Amino acid sequence: MNNDPVEKARRALRSIPLFVDIDLQGLKIERLGGLTNLVFRVSVDQMSDGNVSHNNEAFCLRLPGEGTDEYINRIHEAQAAREAARAGVSPEVLYSDESGVMVSRYIENTCTMTPELFKSRAGSPARAGKAFAKLHHANLKFDFRFELFDMIDEYLRILSAREVEFPIGYHDVLNDAETVRQALNAHTLPLTACHCDPLCENFLDTGQRMWIVDWEYSGMNDPLWDLGDLSVEAGFDESQDEEMIQAYFEGEPRPDQRGRIVIYKAMCDLLWTLWGLIQYANDNPAEDFWAYSSTRFSRCRTLMQTHAFKSHVRAVAAGGK
Repeated sequence: MNNDPVEKARRALRSIPLFVDIDLQGLKIERLGGLTNLVFRVSVDQMSDGNVSHNNEAFCLRLPGEGTDEYINRIHEAQAAREAARAGVSPEVLYSDESGVMVSRYIENTCTMTPELFKSRAGSPARAGKAFAKLHHANLKFDFRFELFDMIDEYLRILSAREVEFPIGYHDVLNDAETVRQALNAHTLPLTACHCDPLCENFLDTGQRMWIVDWEYSGMNDPLWDLGDLSVEAGFDESQDEEMIQAYFEGEPRPDQRGRIVIYKAMCDLLWTLWGLIQYANDNPAEDFWAYSSTRFSRCRTLMQTHAFKSHVRAVAAGGK
């Protein structure tokens, strides 16, 4: 069987109702990015699904990566993606199935963000903050509950069946995180629908607004996770953090809210270290995942050892006083 990614895309399109009545060889299929999945831009000059004509339209086709079904629930993902589209923060989903194949509308005239672009595109941290606020305030209900420490336990379970080493000191830091868990549980915030995996590449910027895509890890969560995680993924400096935070809160947050953002900077690295080790164990060729995991863990440990971090933990434990 031909394993060329574009040919994989054509084979997948044959089973999608929107494309069954057209000449697939006439489609233009362009490979896009993706760490674990295959993602494509599919464009067509003219087509019809029998009811609606689609002239000069483009679509985004996502094929799931091998092994991702072990830790991603595609039914939950599709539900979240459709809800996020309903709220106007994500493109419309046109097709999805239980295997993880998904087709959504392709948003034209956008820039797929990177850490460098978050630095160079004026106002982009603020636009991301506003997009998060729109998502979190939309009163959406996602089927999945994103539980940080439960997910850590699940990833550890998966890794227990693999022959893979952990970064030195990982379990010691995990034990130290028990204080963080207690602080977060002392005054819980109402859960909201969150993205939970805000890689820079999951943001599409028009220059006036941000779209958010890729809802694989989304769920009901503490909304401030999204802000802390994006700050880490984008490598925000203090001024970028402030721009995002001020836009999100439309002003100054309380000390406990700011503290949660900082706590989640460390905790997202603690979690995604394990995710990277799973990719490493699965021989995912998209990146050097051992280096990815080691870097994330080192950054987590460094932050957790600072006096400022401990002060933020105390502020979170005290709540909104």
